[in-house]
Amino acid sequence: MATGIRDKVAIIGMGCTRFGERWDVGGEELLVEAFEEAVADAGIEKKDIQAAWFGTCLEEINVGKSGLPLSTSLRLPNIPVTRTENYCATGTEAFRGAVYAVASGAYDICLAQGLEKLKDTGYGGLPNPGSNGGTLPWQWWPNLTAPGSFAQLASAYGAKYKRSDAQIKDAMSHISAKSHANGAKNPKAHLRKVVSKDQIKASPIIAHPLGLFDCCGVSDGSACAIVTTPEIAKKLGKKDIISVKALQLALSSGSEMAFDDWDGDHFVTTSICSKRAYAEAGITNPREEISMMEVHDCFSITELVTYEDLHISPRGKAIDDILSGFYDADGGLPCQIDGGLKCFGHPIGASGLRMLYEMYLQRQGKAGERQLKDPKLGLTHNLGGFPFMNVCAISIVGKLDA
Repeated sequence: MATGIRDKVAIIGMGCTRFGERWDVGGEELLVEAFEEAVADAGIEKKDIQAAWFGTCLEEINVGKSGLPLSTSLRLPNIPVTRTENYCATGTEAFRGAVYAVASGAYDICLAQGLEKLKDTGYGGLPNPGSNGGTLPWQWWPNLTAPGSFAQLASAYGAKYKRSDAQIKDAMSHISAKSHANGAKNPKAHLRKVVSKDQIKASPIIAHPLGLFDCCGVSDGSACAIVTTPEIAKKLGKKDIISVKALQLALSSGSEMAFDDWDGDHFVTTSICSKRAYAEAGITNPREEISMMEVHDCFSITELVTYEDLHISPRGKAIDDILSGFYDADGGLPCQIDGGLKCFGHPIGASGLRMLYEMYLQRQGKAGERQLKDPKLGLTHNLGGFPFMNVCAISIVGKLDA
């Protein structure tokens, strides 16, 4: 009988680079920057790591499809290194590999690391599907853009719940302003300026109703985690041990693109994945039990809809919670306390681990001026792909045995 992952694996060290336009370094240096912080934090040596998982999405930037870039950059001692890729859930997928390897008993200590050097593409956004030479994606989506498809999500949401463009825009501007206020306090964020709701509403429209500040940026970055068993963590002298309470993935079946009852207003995968994660973690009332969240705010509308797909806000009521300040830093359930994708950008392979890094810092009381008061459980959420076909990854972490 499957028993899940709850409290079987502990995080003993994490590292994260400064995200941004890192023209000064290559991917190798970013890997080393995050890794050195994680090893020092864990209090172990490189030779103690027995296996690693390397999350990176774009092989044309990161030298092929193998784990060699991680192994050679870090000079890992000839250990197994597996390269993972799962759209924007790539970093969490690497984490899942390391976590399950430890939980299985195959290894004692494992590394998960994610990297992307998107600024090196020379392209203003994420590379388009099929840009690496494939033809099939272009046959499917000849005029598709990410802002365009997520703008349709906003329109569908408004139509279903009778919310006007003005109401949706007001909520989205609050989301973005909240995240920028949080990111201004984070020295590792790419964008660190407070932006008002009026400035956000007045920004150029990218795809109606999404404006410039409703879209996350493009950046370079790396983040990593070192995991082991709770027993080994205790032997290493760790006191406030942070364990994995749940780790779930859900991928679209293709039904959203078929003729079914999905009407384009939410993410089917997130709704399913979150229920599985709560069951695994033993959570029955996520609105009350979750202390903080990092969700995949590639666009402001994505964050808005995700609040409902996570079963935090009732269907059609996320706008009310947002405008009441429920998800603000001083609200009932702070979201994007580190600034989110809005302020970090989205180096695909690193984002999931960067989210976990903030949950880890917060739980240890090491988040500086953005530190929350006594957070218990932290949730991270990645969403890769498009509203009609996507990958969802959710992790929940907290104190061991709590």
